[in-house]
Amino acid sequence: MFKTMEQAERDAVMTVADMMVTAAKTAPKGSGKDTVVAAVVSGEDKDRLADAMRELGEEYKEEFILRDAGNVDSSICVVLIGCKDTPFGLNNCGMCGFENCAKMKKAGSNCVFNVTDLGIAVGSAVSVAADNRIDNRVMYSAGRGAIKMGCFPENIKICYGIPLNASSKSIYFDRGAGAVLL
Repeated sequence: MFKTMEQAERDAVMTVADMMVTAAKTAPKGSGKDTVVAAVVSGEDKDRLADAMRELGEEYKEEFILRDAGNVDSSICVVLIGCKDTPFGLNNCGMCGFENCAKMKKAGSNCVFNVTDLGIAVGSAVSVAADNRIDNRVMYSAGRGAIKMGCFPENIKICYGIPLNASSKSIYFDRGAGAVLL
């Protein structure tokens, strides 16, 4: 068998994406309650994600979302990591800014434990990418696009996308005005 450099790079990126999902799953969680969900999109699903991001960019009139959609187009895959909207049910926590979970839920806000666990999971996932020298970037815009697409159940209100690529120069840097995406 003969495998080209491009195929080896693609295979490596997809393997690391699976490892990133596993790292998100095994990341420490508040009180041991797991509210983190993750998935990998590639191929046509990745193309649909980029399209959803473009729709959001136009709807929100945010150039950075359109720029990020171009990055997703140029990526091999995107790791999606979100958290369930599952308050811990504490009567006297208040760390979310509300008196208790019931008032937080009524206001439509998010449990601080869920969001903190999401941040730890994303950090664990991107450390796997970095350890394996896979180019990546955490994107709110890709997560928002995934929610718009309905990638996760309704109780997922917060998600981040982490596009992955392998190239001689990371496509996720020098992304300002005039930057060229290859």
